[in-house]
Amino acid sequence: MPVNNPYLDIPVFNDFAKVLDPSIYHELPDDWWVGTSDIAGSTKAVAAGRFKDVNMVGASVICAVSNALGHSDYPFIFGGDGAGFACPPDHIDAVRDALAATATWANEALGFDLRVALIRIAEIRATGRNVRVARYAVSPPVSYAMFSGRGMKWAEDQMKQGDNLVAPAPAGTQPNLSGLSCRWSPIKAAEDSEILSIIVLPGEDRPLFDVCAAKLFDILDSSPRKSSPIPAAGPAFKFPPSGLRLEALATRAPGGSLFKAWVQALYISLIALILFKTGKSVGGFDPVRYRDYTALNTDFRKFGDGLWMTVNCTPDQSRDIEDLLLEAEQHGDIHFGVHHQKTALMTCIVPSVTNDAHFHFLDGGEGGYTAAATACKTKMQKMADALKQARHASNISLDPA
Repeated sequence: MPVNNPYLDIPVFNDFAKVLDPSIYHELPDDWWVGTSDIAGSTKAVAAGRFKDVNMVGASVICAVSNALGHSDYPFIFGGDGAGFACPPDHIDAVRDALAATATWANEALGFDLRVALIRIAEIRATGRNVRVARYAVSPPVSYAMFSGRGMKWAEDQMKQGDNLVAPAPAGTQPNLSGLSCRWSPIKAAEDSEILSIIVLPGEDRPLFDVCAAKLFDILDSSPRKSSPIPAAGPAFKFPPSGLRLEALATRAPGGSLFKAWVQALYISLIALILFKTGKSVGGFDPVRYRDYTALNTDFRKFGDGLWMTVNCTPDQSRDIEDLLLEAEQHGDIHFGVHHQKTALMTCIVPSVTNDAHFHFLDGGEGGYTAAATACKTKMQKMADALKQARHASNISLDPA
């Protein structure tokens, strides 16, 4: 870990509503780098039901970079079909290699075209945008980064246009994905409820976005546990886990046998099942404590140049949320996408089962953020096309000929 890490100097906060407060965000140094990633064609993959595969690849980027840095003390954000992060320059070559290897693994193991990119923060600031970061503490040992300044979103858009890309590594290159797992069962919505994947982006007037977001928080905070889909005692665990194949693909040794990796993952899952059923501690692993911290350490809500939330809602809450967001969108205050489903999926990075600092990324179980983002982008494109047509019509009417 770097001797001086400015990210760790940023004070943490534990009231999520403070994500709207600009004073909690701090600039990272110009010589730091921003990394972005996403799966090209993720919408088709989600339509084909490959929800867990998409999430696993998105989380693999964070895992590979964490292992390349040798720690997890850097800002990152999970976006369903990809991830974003910032990192210091001292390990940038290792980070670049990790991204390249992950792109190759995603293609060879799962057939995905994973785009990865790196750009210096100084280059982002030269465009008039910024990368500012806050640290939201979900539990004493774990905080998640919140990003503002429109720099992360701009870097992602540049990547999708083909800029700043990191080329995939040579065929057969395997990233270090140790700690990446997906053993928890799909999380079902509470009775008479549903899981909403919500993305809300600011319009031109940021204060109006903040007003809308504050009202959204009021709706969600009225439910137990702030509308988190995760039960207080943690998610359910069934054997064999549905993500066993994915875990084997991720943890297989370079050039090693997939069958051997599958057997090893199966064995570990069986031991975990026994411990979760009995509640007995073994070798420093306390299954009750681990499950409790899993519930706490889940990133079901975050801010990355906009709100990203996976929440459990009653029918009344869902109606109130959509009414609120639709009215704000019609006024030009926000852009948004919402996707409804009955389950949520969890993908995990667990550096050590005996430490409380394990990370759990949540997405909707039947489309999630990918579907919500598609809905948002479709509406934004229609608005842009309508504005373009209106301007064209105005130019014609003003033509003296």
